Amino acid sequence: MMVMQRETMKTKSCPRSALLVCCLGLILALGGACVPASPLGTVVVGPGEEIQIRSLEVLTGIGVRGIPRQRAAALAVEDYGPIKGHGVTMGAGLDTLCTAEGGAAAADTVVGDRRVVGVIGTSCSVGAVEAAPVLSEAGLVMISASNTAPSLTSDLRGKAGEHSYAGYYRTASNDLHQGQAVAEFAYRELGLRRMATVDDGDPYTSGFTGAFAAAFEALGGAVVAAAQISRGDGDMAPVLSGIAAESPEGLFFPVFPDEAAAIARQVGEVDGLADLVLIGPDSLLLAAPEVVGFYVVVPELHFEGNVNEATGKSGEDVVADYVARYGEAPTSTSFVHAYDATTLLLRAIEAVAVADGETLYISRARLREALSGTRRFQGLIGEISCDRFGDCGTGRAYIVRHTDPAVTEITELPVVYYYSP
Repeated sequence: MMVMQRETMKTKSCPRSALLVCCLGLILALGGACVPASPLGTVVVGPGEEIQIRSLEVLTGIGVRGIPRQRAAALAVEDYGPIKGHGVTMGAGLDTLCTAEGGAAAADTVVGDRRVVGVIGTSCSVGAVEAAPVLSEAGLVMISASNTAPSLTSDLRGKAGEHSYAGYYRTASNDLHQGQAVAEFAYRELGLRRMATVDDGDPYTSGFTGAFAAAFEALGGAVVAAAQISRGDGDMAPVLSGIAAESPEGLFFPVFPDEAAAIARQVGEVDGLADLVLIGPDSLLLAAPEVVGFYVVVPELHFEGNVNEATGKSGEDVVADYVARYGEAPTSTSFVHAYDATTLLLRAIEAVAVADGETLYISRARLREALSGTRRFQGLIGEISCDRFGDCGTGRAYIVRHTDPAVTEITELPVVYYYSP
């Protein structure tokens, strides 16, 4: 089912006198409303009650990554407004801690409240690996603005990923796209032929380096060293020395901030690596701003002029609202993905919700159908369509270069490569 423009979305209702005719077949009569019977259950929102959704993001530790997305989701709820006379609430944000345990705990909290219709999140792919099966089994939907691990959706060739579950969606792009972007940039633009990678075994970092390695080797390059570290490691000399022994020309290390900063600071101290080309995560801008010359791959860096069709707000409008509300600019470019993800969820809820007087009936199965049927929705990140595995991202990516230690805002860095699938 295609999610249509808000002003044209209608759901079926019928007068009580026609109820028996209206509710034939798979239609279930509930309180006089014509509600499709749902194998996943139906959420009932009573008179005066709010529609319940939840936000699952990392809010502590590296919370700078998740807080902008939670705030953007809150702005989207406010901009969208009530749905058929009912307000929408996100409740208290749930902190997933960017860990498997945090994702599982947050999901358990959500499914403990049968009023919840859908979830925005998680921040980290490792959290989604544990949260997605719990939420899927409970019949809920989850839309992430920042998960990128290929295993959560598919290989983009029709094969489901290891951690793919019904009801999971994301406006962030599959890392197979960004891995291709880094590979093409390194091979074609920089002329590199021998690369090394570092990951920490996390579904995100290992999925990203794996995507890059496959794409780079397909182009004719070689990944001569694939090292793995652990979260919390500080001494990178042993790993870097092992990499140096293979004489790579570049290093791709999409790991988390502390470990990435340690690698960037120590790489020049290892014999044979002084001229190594570094391609790392955007968190290096904050974690090690003194290290210059490295490259960063990021999604959807520029969104000026784009308008979210559900709210009528442009990217500039949302940034201005964000600054006015929170007193600072967003610290993550993926906040626009969260805004779009939230409006996709709200539109789908409105499309399937059946009103009977002041009561709403929301079919969980039809909600999944509505999200899966999203086609050509105009969001802040551009045109959004969802495939059958839940990938709704555009696949576009930018590569920027950090050239000035005084600059820690990624949008102020020069774009050196643009990728579009």
